[in-house]
Amino acid sequence: MHTIAAFDRIGEENAFAVLARATALAAQGRDIINLGIGQPDFRTPEHIVEAAVKALRDGHHGYTPAVGILALREAVAADLHKRFKMTVSPDEVMIMPGGKPTMFMSILMFGEPGVDILYPDPGFPIYRSMIEFTGARPVPVPIREENGFAFSAEETLRLITPQARLLILNSPANPTGGVTPKGEVDKLVAGLARFPDLGVMSDEIYDHMVYDGETHVCLLSYPDIRDRLILLNGWSKTYAMTGWRLGYAIWPGKLYDYARKLAVNLHSCVNAAAQYAGLAALTGPQDAAEKMVAEFDRRRKVVVEGLNRLPGISCATPKGAFYAFPNVKHTGWKAKELANALLDDAGVAIIGGPDFGILGEGYVRLSYANSTENIRKALDRMGEFLANRKAA
Repeated sequence: MHTIAAFDRIGEENAFAVLARATALAAQGRDIINLGIGQPDFRTPEHIVEAAVKALRDGHHGYTPAVGILALREAVAADLHKRFKMTVSPDEVMIMPGGKPTMFMSILMFGEPGVDILYPDPGFPIYRSMIEFTGARPVPVPIREENGFAFSAEETLRLITPQARLLILNSPANPTGGVTPKGEVDKLVAGLARFPDLGVMSDEIYDHMVYDGETHVCLLSYPDIRDRLILLNGWSKTYAMTGWRLGYAIWPGKLYDYARKLAVNLHSCVNAAAQYAGLAALTGPQDAAEKMVAEFDRRRKVVVEGLNRLPGISCATPKGAFYAFPNVKHTGWKAKELANALLDDAGVAIIGGPDFGILGEGYVRLSYANSTENIRKALDRMGEFLANRKAA
């Protein structure tokens, strides 16, 4: 029964467990402010919703190609060219049911017992979960506060062994909000020339969400690694479409057909109406998405300023995404114990740093994808809690 035993190695994303607890407490009449889940509190823009409704009324009720409808793949390629001045063929684009299937497929392709897969820590928990499921050895790439929560090219390259098969990168990053600057990416790509057989998966789902004059660096812009680079992106964050389950991947060379076969076996195709919604998102007006990012920027400043006023807490300014990752080491609390107590006693849902990796201890994650009013109330509650409750 070794196949069943492999499932014991699968982890999960604790943000959903916290969401379930917060929802249950709210159902009991508690006033809960959820800063735990990474989900925009905005509605999907109306023209996108209408495109899906029209698609259904027009009869788009059946299967689509496993790789996605051609018009949407062409729109993805055009969008990447417009934003990053790079040429991508629609035949490299695969439409996916969200971002996680690209992680799943990539890690499944490269992972097996006896190989190493490098991933960011703290980082999105599904990376490590899937690495362990395949039997590969998870190798954490430290994401350090003193480095602005960017990865270090030098440190990353030092961790690559002859057994390494895949390197996972994420910028702008979850949970830290870190953005890795171009100079560091340049150094990493140059160093990867020494490891020509190492695959790279770049998770760029937050690529629209950068602040303070930062510029997102798309890994597709490096020709030297295009033949081994998998790009993960999608609509969930940029267009407030988390529940639509719509993402895309750019696959290199023969990996594309492997991914296509996995799609046929796994999900057949992506929801037809959602794909037409995604087409409207990319080709229609961008003002709603731009306004949402501008609002996140305003909230970011409120969160950072408020957290840095709380006793025992310091917060580096996140440069991307919609997360703050404050340092809580001087509160006297362990991170997960603090997160649990804040939910139970103060009605504030956040996520303990260890849920994002072994280097997450001493930190918690707050999502500022919530209203400024709720963020201020949550900060007040956290301040009152810290002033009156000491760690056991």
